[in-house]
Amino acid sequence: MIAGILNINKPAGVTSHDVVNAARRATGTRKVGHAGSLDPMATGVLVICVGRATRLSEYVSASDKSYRATVRLGVETDTYDADGQAVRSGSVAVGRDEVEAALEKFRGPIAQVPPMYSAVKKAGQPLYKLARRGIMVQREPRSAFVSHIALTEWCPPDFCMEVTCSAGTYVRSLAHDLGQKLGCGAHLTRLTRIRCGRFDLEESVPLNELSADNWQSSLLPMEVAVADFPRLTLDAQAAERLIHGQPVPRRPEHPVADLVRAQTTEGAFFALVKPSNDGSGWLPHKVFA
Repeated sequence: MIAGILNINKPAGVTSHDVVNAARRATGTRKVGHAGSLDPMATGVLVICVGRATRLSEYVSASDKSYRATVRLGVETDTYDADGQAVRSGSVAVGRDEVEAALEKFRGPIAQVPPMYSAVKKAGQPLYKLARRGIMVQREPRSAFVSHIALTEWCPPDFCMEVTCSAGTYVRSLAHDLGQKLGCGAHLTRLTRIRCGRFDLEESVPLNELSADNWQSSLLPMEVAVADFPRLTLDAQAAERLIHGQPVPRRPEHPVADLVRAQTTEGAFFALVKPSNDGSGWLPHKVFA
């Protein structure tokens, strides 16, 4: 059974679902999903989970992500990016120092209002579907965390920045909110995801190079998705018990964590396990064997 991870370099102009469909055609399996979507305009790292690895996508999706973004000052759009319609424009009377000072205010914990053109749901309806019908609704702010944000190129009215942020952060909202703070408006013109968890752009495979003839050489072991979790090595008897839903004793030398990846003495990853309520043993959380 196919099980693994594809680190795909998504080109501009295609949706994340288009990439999933391309992976389905290449691998010949329907059980394929992405671990954190990218807007059609965006490029870069899109992690694709294949087969049983789809059960690990939530852990990749929850990881921090890094982006390289280009922002244009002086124009605000309804989608907060270049795919939308301009709704306000004006002169840009700010310099590099002012932009850098404003960017610093977005470092750390922030609250973001999701864009109307987003997949966030309101009363069961994706916001973008409401927006396309001209319906604007109140959106609740969401917590996000920006661990790194820095201006890297200055070519007014455009500038480039690099951002590392928590899952669920909208970089185009950062651009929009920055324009609001500066008083001149702004929108995102280019976005590249350069890292998703431990998956880097330098190691990604261009989508146009993925085919039925070569996808196997790009398929990473599914364990890579949870490689940051502590490892628990169990003998064959203990592994068999876990596979069948039975607890195994927790020993002093075992890792201390809420979730660990279990492997056999031969090094084969077979499950995610968690401590029992009283902490005396391990219980299966997700079994892949």
